[in-house]
Amino acid sequence: QVQLVESGGGLVQAGGSLRLSCAASGSIFSIYIMGWYRQAPGKQRELVATITHGGSTNYADSVNGRFTISRDNGKNTVDLQMNSLKPEDTAVYYCNAEHWMIPTRHYWGQGTQVTVSS
Repeated sequence: QVQLVESGGGLVQAGGSLRLSCAASGSIFSIYIMGWYRQAPGKQRELVATITHGGSTNYADSVNGRFTISRDNGKNTVDLQMNSLKPEDTAVYYCNAEHWMIPTRHYWGQGTQVTVSS
């Protein structure tokens, strides 16, 4: 199984930047699609961005152009650079790993809080 740990969350003013990181304690190599999801209080968990082993990315319309997802297969890490942050970006951000051939084989991190003040 895969263990995921997020870090980098915190408090930032609107318009500022923050960088999140997700590290896998176990080996995942290049067989997992990595992604970031978020959940705000009272709302459903939603997709933020995903990245394949080959580097193909997918972004939610609400963050496209402001956020950038990247991965380092050698280090088993995936980052999320968040720029031009808005108050509506406030949420708990979760790291996700999904096996490219076995969709039911997926894992979640514990989450990291991101708060953007007005």
